[in-house]
Formats: sequence, structure tokens, C-alpha cells
Amino acid sequence: METQVQKAIIGGGFLIQNADAAQIFSPEDFSEEQHDIAAMCNEFLDKEVIPHLVEIDEKKEGLMPSLLDKAGDLGLLGAAFPEKYGGLGKDFVTATLINECLGGGHSFAVAMAAHNGIGSLPILYFGTEEQKQKYIPKLATGQMKGAYALTEPNSGSDALGARTTATLSADGKNYLINGEKVWITNAGFADVFTVFAKVDGDKFSALIVERNTPGLTFGEEEHKMGIKGSSTRQLFFDNCAVPVGNLLGEIGRGHIIAFNILNIGRLKLCAAALGGSKRALATSIVYAATREQFNMPIAKFGAIRHKLAEMAIRIFAAESALYRTAKMIDEKEHALIAEGKPEAESLLGAAEEYAIECAILKVIGSEALDYVVDEGVQIHGGNGFSDEYNISRAYRDSRINRIFEGTNEINRLLILDTYVKRNLKGRINLLGPAMAIQKELMSIPEFGDSEAPFAAEQKAISNFKKAILMCAGAAAQKLMMKLETEQEILMNIADMLMDTYQAETMLFRTMKMTSSNNEHAALALDATRTFIADAADRLNHAGKNAINAFAEGDEQRMMLMGLKRFSKTDNFNTKDARRRIAKALLEKKGYIF
Repeated sequence: METQVQKAIIGGGFLIQNADAAQIFSPEDFSEEQHDIAAMCNEFLDKEVIPHLVEIDEKKEGLMPSLLDKAGDLGLLGAAFPEKYGGLGKDFVTATLINECLGGGHSFAVAMAAHNGIGSLPILYFGTEEQKQKYIPKLATGQMKGAYALTEPNSGSDALGARTTATLSADGKNYLINGEKVWITNAGFADVFTVFAKVDGDKFSALIVERNTPGLTFGEEEHKMGIKGSSTRQLFFDNCAVPVGNLLGEIGRGHIIAFNILNIGRLKLCAAALGGSKRALATSIVYAATREQFNMPIAKFGAIRHKLAEMAIRIFAAESALYRTAKMIDEKEHALIAEGKPEAESLLGAAEEYAIECAILKVIGSEALDYVVDEGVQIHGGNGFSDEYNISRAYRDSRINRIFEGTNEINRLLILDTYVKRNLKGRINLLGPAMAIQKELMSIPEFGDSEAPFAAEQKAISNFKKAILMCAGAAAQKLMMKLETEQEILMNIADMLMDTYQAETMLFRTMKMTSSNNEHAALALDATRTFIADAADRLNHAGKNAINAFAEGDEQRMMLMGLKRFSKTDNFNTKDARRRIAKALLEKKGYIF
């Protein structure tokens, strides 16, 4: 397969561009300052949040706002905000790290992410200078709390189907908002809301609405399955008069705000899920080491070690992909600033460039967390079903993440939809590589030097990409405009892409760890090889389902033969690899990488 080679990997370009392992950022590259910030975040959780989880879940009056105030005092709320607006001006990777470390804070993590993410960023990125000066310094410190009002009873994933309206008053001074919003995080105490409504009934727009605005009322607190301590209420607007100066961005351009903010939100959700996963893993490790059955700790049983190791492997995969992407966004942001673009526009442009990767991260992060907490409950046995053990809270709190920031189904569809649109616009060339794969199917397979370091793993990942291009290219050619309605096929190919992005990034990280003699390099290689072995089976299954859905006869047989070739990997003893990983986890009593 011919690939393009260039220093900067374009959004989604991992599928067709060669990358250099040395260029990939990973957690081993964190600076001393970043390690210090991570330690501060973990200390804050351990001292201020974890001891009060029951009170938080019971929504003790004033507790959540006070915790946000304390986080604000430490600079954690406005860490990524520019210094001129009261923030710390930290880079995107550091902001991502903060989200990860505080992600194990259960309902607090949700409240904080909603405040310093979707609750504040629309104003920071799309507000006028006057709006920024008025709100951002107070949001950065926690003096004001933020919220985001997009979802309605009849418009969730279909955000543009909103029915809330904003009509200009007779004197032209206010917009009169009428409608309803649901599932609004932080609604119980937020001071300022970014509200989406249709101006004149059809121009989807955003407005800044303060809490005490006449005509704005609130529903009762929702009783939820998980994240019980997170304030969630409905908002009702009855001729709610908002000054015209509170229009955010341009009339009719609200979708630009909503969708661009979601790119960043998806990456940050992955970060938070990663933090929750690491804490749930540590909880399960400690329990497995102390719980005895048949006169020995259950951690000595292979079935339990398999679970612990697989938790760590999935965390390692999501973590590797997260920080690779965060650094690419950071570098793209600085490149755009160097071109003369404003800071806010540069970050949004960088996040949009890597919208495919952000969608991938949202899915893999939330599903990794779901796996970790589910197996955590299983390791705890009957005790895992008891509220006395925190793993039960982690299990309940995890489930919302596959719905937040666009459901995982929507994000899977978005991955392929974005590829198709970018190919049509000439932003990424998929046609050439896809045609090359079709020619390769007619040739005798070539075999490289399998003795070179990491050659087998690199070959496997290269073949994964060929399988994706083969399936996606043939599906697009066969179905054309009908492809977008074949959601099952799109999700099959998205699953193939997500496994490939993770596998490649894990390998790059492992290669870096090996070259620097990192103490955990051998275990990283175990994790990577195990992931690749399992991913090959998943890729074959997904590819087979896709091919059988659109191809027939000789074409089908040829593609299935190609898929079998492209999903073949060297034999590897994953059982022993998992046992080695589990042994290290138990010795450290936590995540090892």
C-alpha cells in the first residue's frame, strides 16, 4: 500500500500516512510541571472529594458548589483559559491531564467538566471581547458556575431539531426565549447558561442567559441511575427576556458553536473516563489481593488475573490514543496561531482537524471504562452489588458516558461520515490507497523481514489499514449515496478503525519505551501484542459482516480472502502475557504504565 509521508499527520490521516514513533507524544513525555499538576489533582480528589462521595450523592446543600470553589482556588477551573482572562494559560495536553486526573471524582468530575468545558468554552471561543471580560474571569475562578443547555425532550442526537425559539422583542432590545431544555448538568446552581434556540423560528443560534433572568424557571432535580450527585434539571423559558448583546456568535450559526465544542468535549470525556478507569482498576486490584476463597487470595486465580490484565491493556490503549491526539491538537493549534489566527479560533480549528480522532476517543474511552467497572464488580462478587463498596458507584456512574457528548452510535457513524465528506472535499485522499488495495488483492502477498524489531507488529497494523481501505472503498463504490443509510456497515468499519488507531499508537509508544529503556517496556510490548492479537479477530469479524452485507459472488469471495490475509497475525501466547501484566499490577497495587 502506497502511503503519504509527512511530518504533520492530518486529521484521520493515520489510515493512509506513515508516522514516526519518535513524533508521537505519550505519557512518558510529561514534563515535571505536568507531573506536579497531576499530583495536585489526585491529592485534591483524595482529600476533598472521595471522603464525601456519599454526601455528594445525597446532594448535600452547597457541597458541590463549594468543591468547585476549592478547585477554582487551585486554578484547576481555568487552567486552560488565557491569563488575560484570569486563567493559567496552560497548554492543551496539560488541560487534558487535569481532566484525566479529576475524572475519578464521580459526580464531581461531571460537574467540573460541564463547568470548565461546555459551560465556559462557548463564551471563551465565540464571545465578544465584552462578553469574555464579563464572564470568563469569574468562570475561571468559580465565582460563577457554567452550564450548557442544548438537549430538548424531542432533540437529543438531532440537535438541530430543537424547538426552543428566540424572537426579537418589539423594542428590539431583547430576545424572548420560549421553550424547554432537559438533562442540563449543573442546572441546580449554575449562574450562566449557554442556551441554544432558533431565532425567528428557524435560525439555530446561541445566547448567554443568566440565572436570575425573568422568565427562566427550573424543574426538580432528576433522580438518575448514576452520577447522583450531579445536579440535573430541566429549564423552562416563558418569554425569557435576554438582552440582544447576549447573542453568542452569529445568528443562524449556533451549530458551529455546538459541534465545535463537542469535538473538545469528546476528547475530554475520554480523559475523564481514563481517570475513572485507573481508580476502578486500583480498587479491584486491592480487593483481589485481599479477598480469599479456597484458602488463597482470588488474585492468584488465572480467571481474575485475566480480568485485571485486560483492564490494564484497555486503559493503556485508550491512554496512548488520548495523549497522541491531544498533542496533535496542541501542535496544530500553535501552527494556526503562527499563521496569524486568533487563539480561540486556532484551538477550535485544531480540534476540528482531528474530529475523527476525537470521536474515536469518546467511544474507546467510555467503553474501556464500562469494561473496567463491569469486571470490577465481577471481581468483587456479591460485595460488588453492595453500596458499601465504591465499585458499585463506579459501575452506575460509568453508564452515562456512552450517551454523553453524542451517543457512541452517533460517534461511530460520525467517524465514517467525516472521512467521506473530507474525501469529497479533497482534504484527504482515500481513493488512491483504496484502489491500490484492490490491485493488491490480485497479487501474491509479499513478506518482509520478520526478524527486524517490531516488524511483525508493524506488518499487522499495515494490514489492518489495508482491510479497512478494502472494505470502505468497496462499500462506497458499490453503495454510493446509499452508504450513509447502511449504518450497520458504517459501524463495522468504524470498529475496525478504532482498533487500528489504538493498536498503532500502542506500538509507537512501546517502541519509544523500548528505545529509552523504560522499566515497563516489556510489559508494554505484552499489552500491545495481546491487543493486536485480539484486534485481528475483531477486525476479521467486523470486516466479514460488512463485506457480506454489500458484496456477492466472486467479489465477495475475493474480498473475504483478502480480509483473511489482512487479519492474519503471528501466533502469540496471550495467556502468559496477561499473567505477566497482572503480576506487575498486583505488585504495584495499581496501574503500571
